Amino acid sequence: MFDISSILNPPAGLSVYLILLIAGILGILHGITPDEHTWPITFSYSVGSYSTRGGMKSGFVFSAGFTIQRAILTSLGFIGLAAIYQKYDLNGYIYVMVGFVMFIVGYYLVKGTDLHIPLDRLFGGKIHHSTKAERQPIQEVENSVKPVPVRMALVHGFVAGWGFGGFSTIITFILAPQMPNIYYAALVGAFFGLGTMLMQIVIGAIFANIMRVKKLSADQIKYVGRSTAARTLYLGGIVFAIMGVAIIFLPVLDSLAISTGNPIPNLNSIGVETVLVITVVGVIGIWSMLKGYRESIRLPRREITEGK
Repeated sequence: MFDISSILNPPAGLSVYLILLIAGILGILHGITPDEHTWPITFSYSVGSYSTRGGMKSGFVFSAGFTIQRAILTSLGFIGLAAIYQKYDLNGYIYVMVGFVMFIVGYYLVKGTDLHIPLDRLFGGKIHHSTKAERQPIQEVENSVKPVPVRMALVHGFVAGWGFGGFSTIITFILAPQMPNIYYAALVGAFFGLGTMLMQIVIGAIFANIMRVKKLSADQIKYVGRSTAARTLYLGGIVFAIMGVAIIFLPVLDSLAISTGNPIPNLNSIGVETVLVITVVGVIGIWSMLKGYRESIRLPRREITEGK
């Protein structure tokens, strides 16, 4: 029977079934731990969907792109091409690409809407909607905020998957090479992705329902969700890009970390990855949600005229 140590350090000579089982378990661990390539993106798309079903769909679509990429990665690991990760630190470039995609989607959501985000007023504490918006019912205001394009989560998942960390090392350099051929090697990444997908669906549903505890109306929840997603993607993309550029020019930043003593990747140290998760989800995400909430309660609600 495998314990956590043997799962994180798989021995040689494993059967195909055990390798796939371990890959799936590693995927579950990867999906539930705070990872900079999953949580910020899942948070943004799930909150923007403002419903349990929408949040689950966001987690599924993102993980689908991620699963495809992982299957490709473990195939490359089998034939030795993934060794480029051992020679070069590509995380900085991946962060820039992820940040670029986040920013583009965020820009699409905020451009030309009442959620315009002028950077010089970003922290000025003023509500960024027009006086016209103040006179509109909340359902009309939320309709001015574009829906979050969940299909972009698929692209995000594929791009983010090229980031490399502890879990990637195990499936790419330890498990995949033990498979009998390249097709079986691809299954290692696929099972890892499916394990991640399972947990991202759960986490997506949780993120999507955060604002329901405030007992807001359906229109208000929709407004808060979309505005939070827009700001998180827009500003989070900038943060990812800046961090990526910093790592490209100062690679040592990617290796700086404080050990926590926990053997599980993403929990074993506090480093750049942790900073990104805390900044994008913990700071920008929560700030955006609170700001959207304050805006929603200041806007006139739709009058309910049932039976009239």
